[in-house]
Amino acid sequence: SCLMAAAQIQKGGHVVDPHLVAGRIEDNDTIPHVDLREIVIMPPMNFRSEREYLRYSRLVRNIKITLPYARLAASKLHEINAHLSTLKTDKERKAFLKQSEKTLFDEFEKPLRKLTISQGRLLIKLIDRETGDTSYNLIKQYKGKFSAFFWQSLARLFGSNLKDEFEEEGDDKTINYIITLIDNGVL
Repeated sequence: SCLMAAAQIQKGGHVVDPHLVAGRIEDNDTIPHVDLREIVIMPPMNFRSEREYLRYSRLVRNIKITLPYARLAASKLHEINAHLSTLKTDKERKAFLKQSEKTLFDEFEKPLRKLTISQGRLLIKLIDRETGDTSYNLIKQYKGKFSAFFWQSLARLFGSNLKDEFEEEGDDKTINYIITLIDNGVL
């Protein structure tokens, strides 16, 4: 039989943090069941030079700045897709997309303009990592081929490419390593 019981953590005779945990009774003994989160063990980075260490530190800083935006983009994209699936006509979809675009621009234009060029390039890759699709394809899907071509041309002027994909085991292995450390609270 399964039950819910209050477990108490005691420190120095005082209850520190009471928790409600699932458990089961087996032979008149209560066995708590607690799900533990996965712990990823990563080997430490070895740097061949001070310059390599400084490049890594800069990458860590840039990921900490851009990763929240990429994850927010994935979340907003999911919300937009969920709402689009409830709309019946193309006219409603276009109106909703137009309103969503305006809302997103109002909310994110100023902070995104403050990103450096290297942070913008990183954001393009992280959006692919978090959404599973390139920025170019997302623009093409929601705004059309002409808009995608326009934004790609503009990005190319600044040395970026909206078609950049995140290569987990390739060039972006270090980025993935850093994100894993961030997600596990190490960085």
